[in-house]
Amino acid sequence: MIATASPDPSLHQPLVSPRDRPLPLYTVAELRAIEMHAEAALPAHTLMARAGAASARFLADRIGHDENFAANLPIWIIAGPGNNGGDALVAATGLHRMGIAVEVCMPIEVKPEDARWALAEARAAGVTISAALPASFDSYGWLVDGMFGIGLARPLEGVFAEAAERLSRRAREASRVLALDVPSGLDSDTGNAVGPGAVVRASETVTFIGAKPGLYTASGRDLAGAVTIAPLGLGVDMNLAAPAPIRLNAPALFASRFPARSHATHKGTYGSLAVVGGDTGMCGAPILAARAALHAGAGKVHVAFVGAGGPAYDPPHPELMLHALDDVPLDTMDALAIGCGMGGSVRAAATLRRALSLDVPKIIDADALNLLARDASLADEVAACGAAGDVCVLTPHPLEAARLIGSSAATVQKDRLAAARALAARFASVAVLKGAGTVIAAPDGRVAINPTGSAALATGGTGDVLGGIIGALLAQRLPPYEAALAGVYLHGLAADALTERGHGPAGLTAGELAPVVRELLNRLIYPPHA
Repeated sequence: MIATASPDPSLHQPLVSPRDRPLPLYTVAELRAIEMHAEAALPAHTLMARAGAASARFLADRIGHDENFAANLPIWIIAGPGNNGGDALVAATGLHRMGIAVEVCMPIEVKPEDARWALAEARAAGVTISAALPASFDSYGWLVDGMFGIGLARPLEGVFAEAAERLSRRAREASRVLALDVPSGLDSDTGNAVGPGAVVRASETVTFIGAKPGLYTASGRDLAGAVTIAPLGLGVDMNLAAPAPIRLNAPALFASRFPARSHATHKGTYGSLAVVGGDTGMCGAPILAARAALHAGAGKVHVAFVGAGGPAYDPPHPELMLHALDDVPLDTMDALAIGCGMGGSVRAAATLRRALSLDVPKIIDADALNLLARDASLADEVAACGAAGDVCVLTPHPLEAARLIGSSAATVQKDRLAAARALAARFASVAVLKGAGTVIAAPDGRVAINPTGSAALATGGTGDVLGGIIGALLAQRLPPYEAALAGVYLHGLAADALTERGHGPAGLTAGELAPVVRELLNRLIYPPHA
């Protein structure tokens, strides 16, 4: 492809799929440090040559394996004025040399030295370059966004904003829109737009060096599409012992913490969970959680109703033991899941305070979170539990998180990683900030972003199911952070599996998740011997 002073084997390095891999997620500051170190040790233009070559290989591979793609349609690439535009120009040169028709739109000529080199190479190779956007994209195959990368600090404007809107429309209608490194206009640290301007929505993204947190949380998951990593010869750190402030959640982070399912075990081996909640008229939430706990492997599951009028038993699952709150010895449980349908009564608050006094692993969810937000003394007791080593798991959605840290939902969503870390620090607990790209943060500084789940989970009761799953894992003696990682991953993966079967994203019900969680648990953690 692009000639360099000596053959560079990294020009042909395989691309990496993030699927099921606990990859580190690099912030802009971390990426800049990696780039500076690499550039000091490599010949000039090496990283740009590798990035462009990887992008060209990606497109050539997609074209070669796409039966519905007309191979004679040219690829259209828009190049911005910076180094992202240089990457795009190198990709165009590589495609051109492969014999693939390509056209480059460069509204403003590139400025940095590396990008100027890439422009000279493209012109020397005979790549078609113009300055104006075409009237229509109908005569093109793949469209490529090479406008701006991780360095963008202001909203897209003018022709670049127009291009972003048109690329996004094409992605929604026909896919085949590739973003280089990150979709232009996306903050790769937070997953939000850079300011109020347009942002490219891509169907796929080839991201360079390593994955970024903003590709997996907030709006980033929708905007980036399917993500592929081009390591550029700098390596993708798979060593779980190596420091990585943020990782992509994957089974390797939690699978080893599950108990063995030996023959010589019994129901007591896998723990007793009490789901505490269900004020009068709100019994469905704790029952949903309890059913999920059964399917997630807890040995025994109790439901302790805070209110009156709870059912005597659950007909679909008579295995559940349903009681009035005062009839459940909470201090004998292996874990507690507190809050589902609990309400905000004085009795509910007293129940939460009593639970916090017990040296039992706890997940605090739903109404119990709102009780913490209203009563500083309860919040302080949670923090005291964590400081003493009894770390709780908190599972707020953005509005609940905002109440807990005295903020607003908009502020929480503006930087979900910062909000999750603030929750973990304030409560000395594992914080599970739910939403697109759920963030799991531990008080010791570990953070993960979850890649599973979708809009199929946007229906009532799915949060109760998640609470029951995490409660079951705590009862099976998984540490709080690993229990949260596993619960969030399996919960989202169940929604993904149901969607693939045609049961989502529209119309999926919370109760459908638990049986699929069981399937996935046995496939991923307890596969049958070959």
